[in-house]
Amino acid sequence: MPLVPAPEHFRQQLISAMPRLRRYARSLVFDTGVADDLVQTALERALQRWRQFDPQRELLVWLLSIAHNAFLDGLRRDARFTVVDPQDASDRQDVLQADAGVDIGLRLDLVAALGRLSPEQREPLLLVTLEQLSYAECAEVLGIPIGTVMSRISRARVALRAALDGRARSPQAAVLRRVV
Repeated sequence: MPLVPAPEHFRQQLISAMPRLRRYARSLVFDTGVADDLVQTALERALQRWRQFDPQRELLVWLLSIAHNAFLDGLRRDARFTVVDPQDASDRQDVLQADAGVDIGLRLDLVAALGRLSPEQREPLLLVTLEQLSYAECAEVLGIPIGTVMSRISRARVALRAALDGRARSPQAAVLRRVV
């Protein structure tokens, strides 16, 4: 069956959604190149399956669902997840000469703390806080119940707060505390 191109208005909506899709992808994978690949994959899948899009649904939510599923496909394919070391992030920041903002230390601490969250906690937290999706939209993107979204975000916020306050314990410290 020949591929029928998506209508112009659909392509324009995709283009309009690209900045938010890219922002989500970058916050999900912590690597600009990998994030761009994820965005490209999501857009390719959206263009291939444009007839499956329900116009009653918000396009961004549909795209984020596609990106989320592509991310999970990549995790399964690679069978590993690389977390960016704060020093590597700092070195990369220096190389790119990007504006570090007022407090680079806090920014690096936040990136490191986000990297230590499990994907199950990080994904809903980023969708709700960064992408400003509702809990219901987040649940739709991730394909999980809304109550699960709420509990994962709650646990993620507690873990981030503890890490940024310096209260996060390493797994070794927890083991030592139990032994002693």
